[in-house]
Amino acid sequence: MAIKVKSIDASASKWSDNAGRASAEMAANAVAAASEWQSKTVAAADNYHMAVTAANIKTRFSRGVTKAGASKYARKVEAVSASRYSEGVSVAQPDYKTGAEPYFSTLASLSLSARKPRGDPANYRRTEEVGKALNAKRIALLGGSGG
Repeated sequence: MAIKVKSIDASASKWSDNAGRASAEMAANAVAAASEWQSKTVAAADNYHMAVTAANIKTRFSRGVTKAGASKYARKVEAVSASRYSEGVSVAQPDYKTGAEPYFSTLASLSLSARKPRGDPANYRRTEEVGKALNAKRIALLGGSGG
């Protein structure tokens, strides 16, 4: 005897209706779970590493992207990006400031070697000085000792 299953249209409609009404509850529950999210995510570091280094991960990743396809990507961008982008940027401004400030401070504290005439290879050292300082700051912020 076959299993009786709701139609996919009815199920998708019910899911959409119920999920749409649950946004406030989802937001409240997500905020309440922040510390649990952090501790469990940190505890999952080994699982994450195993997942991203698993055999055939490149092939599986490529197949997933191919399965989703460019048309789904375009459809989702068209449907939600305009309404979410500016709000997301606005909400992220304090995070941008916090994340970028150490690098801005690093740049402001640099005393670069003297600039030479245009085309002089010594000018590339100035770029190297900036790159080394920014990388050292990145490593220090990550709590590492080399890079």
